[in-house]
Amino acid sequence: MSPSAYRRGGDGERIQFTIGDSSLGRMLVAKTERGLCALWWGEDDALLAVLRERFPWADTVRDDAALSPLVEDIEAYLRRHGPLPDVTVDVRGTSFQHRVWEALRDIPVGETRTYAEIAAAIGQPQAARAVAQACAANPVALFIPCHRVIRSDGNLSGYRWGVERKKKLLAREVAR
Repeated sequence: MSPSAYRRGGDGERIQFTIGDSSLGRMLVAKTERGLCALWWGEDDALLAVLRERFPWADTVRDDAALSPLVEDIEAYLRRHGPLPDVTVDVRGTSFQHRVWEALRDIPVGETRTYAEIAAAIGQPQAARAVAQACAANPVALFIPCHRVIRSDGNLSGYRWGVERKKKLLAREVAR
């Protein structure tokens, strides 16, 4: 993971973004010159508001044409017609969050881990709740696959973009 546009509210950064349809609903994709800084689902107005809230000092520029190849590759992945695109992510977080996010990236497609298993994997077995919070802070859905983390009882729990999306993502990955 690279240095982040998130520091200083994106001051001095140029962030390209697009909002479009996906098989999981409206999707925002945003990137800096260093990499993907946002992949979110929601409603257009809310997505744009969150982008501007996260990066209040950045020059945010809608560029559908520049980002359409990445959006198409993401949608192909969602529809099981291709691999997840190999992109660099540009995210900010605490050292703990980065350790969690790296552990999430190690979960193979079609598999899940519990919050407790991730906590143990990063050497902090008592930190399952903190792992859940790091998952909720993840700004790049799919590329840091927090949807692959479940409760210890095997049930799905909260997902920043909705439990139904989490269920669909897991089902699609198992079907691969």
